[in-house]
Amino acid sequence: MTTRLPLAALFAAILCGTASAQMARTEPQEGPGKETGSKQVPLSRGEIQLSFAPVVKRAAPSVVNVYASHVDKRSNARASAMDEFMRRFFGEPDGGRGPRGDRAQKSLGSGVLVDGSGLVITNAHVIDNMNEVRVALSDRREFEASIVLRDSRTDLAVIRIKQPPAGLAPMPFGDADKLEVGDFVMAIGNPFGVGQTVTQGIVSALARTQVGSADYQYFIQTDAAINPGNSGGALVNLQGQLVGINTAIYSQSGGSHGIGFAIPVSMVKAVVTAAKDGQTVVRRPWLGARIQNVTPDIADSMGLDHPTGVLVASLQAKSPAEESGLKRGDLILTIDGQVVDDPEAFGYRFALKGTSGQTKLGILRGTTRQSVMVKLITAPETRPRESLKVRARSPFMGASFVNTSPAVAEDLQVDFPTEGVAVEAVDEGSIAARAGLQKGDIVVAVNGLPIATTKDLDRVTRTTPGAWEIVINRGGEVMTSIFSG
Repeated sequence: MTTRLPLAALFAAILCGTASAQMARTEPQEGPGKETGSKQVPLSRGEIQLSFAPVVKRAAPSVVNVYASHVDKRSNARASAMDEFMRRFFGEPDGGRGPRGDRAQKSLGSGVLVDGSGLVITNAHVIDNMNEVRVALSDRREFEASIVLRDSRTDLAVIRIKQPPAGLAPMPFGDADKLEVGDFVMAIGNPFGVGQTVTQGIVSALARTQVGSADYQYFIQTDAAINPGNSGGALVNLQGQLVGINTAIYSQSGGSHGIGFAIPVSMVKAVVTAAKDGQTVVRRPWLGARIQNVTPDIADSMGLDHPTGVLVASLQAKSPAEESGLKRGDLILTIDGQVVDDPEAFGYRFALKGTSGQTKLGILRGTTRQSVMVKLITAPETRPRESLKVRARSPFMGASFVNTSPAVAEDLQVDFPTEGVAVEAVDEGSIAARAGLQKGDIVVAVNGLPIATTKDLDRVTRTTPGAWEIVINRGGEVMTSIFSG
């Protein structure tokens, strides 16, 4: 009977080798089974059997497959007529549809069991626009699941197995802050729907931003192969702990090119906690300040050796930032002692602090280092949103609008404006989309009339002018556009 060496032996063999192996390098020998120089063959049965299999055995039962679909129900009469048409002219038995002629969109991804009650974490884009979800365990048992929470800003979602079986194996959480570049990690998921697959690599980089798959861009980069279907799967350390949720690949072909990204487990824990607390939308703390990158020129002017931290560009009245004593021009260097190098890192660290208590910001004001305590609260809804979906023919047709407030500004990731109404969504292919309206735009005026509320905009869009003059605030830049009636 053979046995496997513990993982400590694996590291010893990889990093420094056994004492006899070192001797083989320093005193080369020749003969059968030996090589000269720095290369060497395994010198024992134990070295031949070094393996990551023990880690996989612990972690793999916690990784599941997630099958999601969106089914549009249609009336039996309409479905029957369409099915008859398809049978007659194309020979298809049901027009390519399911029962009753339902139309279905499907999505395939992975997920991780994080609680014995059947909670599963996955990517939000795996279940985006889906209304039916099934989960397949590693032993191929399948269960219906319900959507508990989806958070597009982090690209994370929590689903729950409706009738969880006994003996589920949730994966323990690791500590992503202890990861270092070069650490071994494994990606476990269901690439291309072929079944559970394990790939191994190292942490290639930490705190990667500008990946573009979520608002909170702060990713672990790995060269462990990640392919379509791995989304929502586990990034695991050599203790079998979850350190990240695989979410994106950097590839023009759609396949793995050795650059994959995972959401750190710190954010995963925050979203899971929100789901356990009964939240359907993750609540995050509100700072009430606009921050910006520190350029080399700014760093030089402040006497810094290199660009670091984030610069306070402006503050909102009566916000936690203003009440803490922060001032325009302050340089925020740390959050509770953790260094922040750019706005993305600050947004990630601040979002993890929750919405109760206080957090300490380390700042540089002039040449003096000091700290301020910031109250952790959610952004206030200072007035009702009064959502409006414009259906009248106008440049706004097909867009949805809401009244502005600090809460809306936080949701849309825009600076809180002093006037106007915000574009909450724009239908693809709509007149509003062709007119160039974008989510987060603030409509300030139409045909010379100030737009203070969605009721003002609704009233204006019901008119039929010969032309439309629209004033929009986009990211602090005010633009005026003219459209024919």
